[in-house]
Amino acid sequence: MTKPELLVTPTSVNDISVLTEAGADAFLVGEEYFGLRLAGEFDRNDIQKTIEIAHEKGRKVYVAMNAIFHNEKVDSLADYIHFVNNAGADAIVFGDPAVLMTAREVAPDMKLHWNTETTATNWYTCNYWGRKGASRAVLARELNLDSVVEIKDHAEVEIEVQVHGMTCMFQSKRMLLGNYYRYQGKTMEIQRQGQEENLYLYDQERDNSYPVFEDENGTHIMSPNDICMIDELDELVEAGIDSLKIDGILKSSQYLQAVTEAYRKAIDALLEDEDTYFDIREDLYHNIADIQPKNRPLDTGFFFKETVY
Repeated sequence: MTKPELLVTPTSVNDISVLTEAGADAFLVGEEYFGLRLAGEFDRNDIQKTIEIAHEKGRKVYVAMNAIFHNEKVDSLADYIHFVNNAGADAIVFGDPAVLMTAREVAPDMKLHWNTETTATNWYTCNYWGRKGASRAVLARELNLDSVVEIKDHAEVEIEVQVHGMTCMFQSKRMLLGNYYRYQGKTMEIQRQGQEENLYLYDQERDNSYPVFEDENGTHIMSPNDICMIDELDELVEAGIDSLKIDGILKSSQYLQAVTEAYRKAIDALLEDEDTYFDIREDLYHNIADIQPKNRPLDTGFFFKETVY
């Protein structure tokens, strides 16, 4: 079996050394203006420091530029890509074709990871963007395990899959919450502060609480549960998935460290001796369940859902 990359989204520069020791192989960082739903805000100085620390330890750093860029933001892309390239980032994560077109001009040798959040649902589309210059495709979270394996079997690019953390259920470029409260004549704090969720949408019928926040990129409604595939990693690793992602949005540094350590143990056990992995996987799952934040139950996302055509 091929060793997959363990990719983590850190909350700050201080996390990099800690998460490296915990077993992370790569980090996804960036700033809100260019990237979507990052675990922490990394300005240019932070990105430079992150790259320096990570490269000293033999790790990779990817910079998020996967926001949706309307005309007023397009002119800022070239300067930022030039900075990312000079800083020595290992890849840029993009969704908007404007990033791809600009990167071709400003940094033609920069690796690109295609991530549109929801539309990477088949191998043909992944390979299409590979022919346009992407070296990796980040699969949509709404795919089941059979679909993921099928895509990997036919993919001509690297495949990245999220295995832990919350996912986005809805995004609008509009400031929906702010507009609603202003319409009512009310003032309410709705932006994400640090790693704390301070506003939920509650579904009484399902008894689910959905974290919701607004930022530079609009309104975001997140899933009520966290994906956790630590006890179901064998098929993903056997399929040769290139990168397994732990999403750290709305999580603490301590939580991320513990989860990264657990996944590192799971992956290493799978590669060394599958029987060892099957012996420890339930314990690893329960260790994570014990530190889950309030109102954040674990599930397996869409991995074991039946595909309906």
